[in-house]
Amino acid sequence: MAIIKRLVILMVVLASPLAVGLLFTYDVIKPEWISFMEIQPSFRSQRDPLPLPQRSIPIQGAVSVPELGAPANPAPGDPNSIQRGAGYYQIHCAHCHGIDGSGTGTFAAFLVQKRPPSLLEGNPKTMSDGALFQTISGGVTGGMPPLRENLLPAMRWDVVNYLRSLQK
Repeated sequence: MAIIKRLVILMVVLASPLAVGLLFTYDVIKPEWISFMEIQPSFRSQRDPLPLPQRSIPIQGAVSVPELGAPANPAPGDPNSIQRGAGYYQIHCAHCHGIDGSGTGTFAAFLVQKRPPSLLEGNPKTMSDGALFQTISGGVTGGMPPLRENLLPAMRWDVVNYLRSLQK
């Protein structure tokens, strides 16, 4: 009888670390492991990235300097640029602004409070290329999201050239 009691105690002692290990393995207990990445500033999924430090220059070089106003368009509006811009526009802009730029995209019906404007007339037509580039880059507060994370600067200039071809 004493041997069975000792055997049961021994089995419980040996099985408990296994049971605790299985809790960690099957994500029942999810510990936050300490690492150097968690100590430094970062962002988790579903959070906006941290803003760039002041007066820093991106790896690709400065796209524009806010103190100098809207930048000049460095990309020639040749057919290759317009063709690339059309592809980027179809992916990132057409669902709100429409295929033809008239502001009647498939999502426009759902944007009741802030409808996408027509890019063929009014302010978008009178804006400089640099101002259009900055609007694409930074978005519109309460409306259009910024596309600087989605499109490289050269891609954004191609979209500007494509918009100019639509406006003609």
